[in-house]
Amino acid sequence: MATIMLNNDDALEDSRNNIHPIVGDRIITGDGTSQDAWQNWAGLHNIPRLDVATNFSSQQRVCIFAPHPDDEILGCGGLLQQLAANGNHIILVHVTNGTQSHPNSQIYSPAKLNTIRPQESLEALKVLGIDHQVTIISLDLTDGEVFAQQAQFYKKLAAIIQPDDVLVTPFVHDGHPDHEATGQVVATFAKQQQLACYQVFIWAWHWAEPADNRIPWSRAVRVDLNAEQLQRKTEAIACFKSQIESDTSTGNPPILSAQTIARISQPWEVYLYEPNV
Repeated sequence: MATIMLNNDDALEDSRNNIHPIVGDRIITGDGTSQDAWQNWAGLHNIPRLDVATNFSSQQRVCIFAPHPDDEILGCGGLLQQLAANGNHIILVHVTNGTQSHPNSQIYSPAKLNTIRPQESLEALKVLGIDHQVTIISLDLTDGEVFAQQAQFYKKLAAIIQPDDVLVTPFVHDGHPDHEATGQVVATFAKQQQLACYQVFIWAWHWAEPADNRIPWSRAVRVDLNAEQLQRKTEAIACFKSQIESDTSTGNPPILSAQTIARISQPWEVYLYEPNV
């Protein structure tokens, strides 16, 4: 897998133009697009619904790729519950353990986060009531460096993926470098192996706007959550205390702001579907 390499002059020019060397203009900054803006967009409500029982054989494994422990809940907390109810066995792949989320913290050192964040993920799966149907695999790639480790990542997939698996990954243009690298590796593998692949929006809800032409909405499908599923997803998100609480040792605010959590805690999840068969 190719990686993006820029020299110093390229990086300087990109920074002047507010273009990130990996994610381009898909910058995660400020408060982002409000939940009201998304709720009021008619296009969101016109997206075709995805019925899990109809579109997923209960005999299929579904492999969900989380760049960091929490992304599987933020993006797929509803889908996870519906897959479990459908009888699917779920393979949860933590690409990294999210050890670099709190630079210079006296509370959340990389060594502590290496234990804390996977444990938070397990607790969240228990809140969803599906931990017994999930097998967790840790690839242990370096947090923040997934783009530079794409070739290693790709090789690891061959030992995990089976011929009839369905793959779920972050959107290839989700806006976070680790998310985009994960999406690109998994989507490329799925295409080459002719496997169905769903790309979920996580940070795209932040940087994108309704009807944003940077998103191929024609490929979008929507998973609707009932009230109980949404409540469980909301409670599961609360398990990630390292991400939703301020760091008193640095004075930094939570990684996931209240607005970010509200925006992701909607009674729907949106995926881009590639059948690849």
